[in-house]
Amino acid sequence: MAAARRDIAPFLQRVRAFLLGREHTVALRFEDGLADRTQPQPEIPDGPSHQYSANYYCSRDGRREVNPPIDLVQQHKLLGAEGEAPASKAGSKLPTPGKVYAWD
Repeated sequence: MAAARRDIAPFLQRVRAFLLGREHTVALRFEDGLADRTQPQPEIPDGPSHQYSANYYCSRDGRREVNPPIDLVQQHKLLGAEGEAPASKAGSKLPTPGKVYAWD
């Protein structure tokens, strides 16, 4: 037998709904409004560290895979100097971060 939901009298519920302009939601939590306690176990896919053999800390540490940032301008100059991509009028323009607004 489920516990009865506690609230005010039905007449006062209608008055409250009229004054609020909507149906009031009770903040109290009752058993029939909650999720079941028994949930199925999650099916998580295996990750890179799921096996214990050959699972060294240095190979799974993300901080060791970080490299310093590259300079795009220097990389562009190196590509033009090596002759891999011929520098044309359209290709000689250096990259800019977004739209450039002329203030004057």
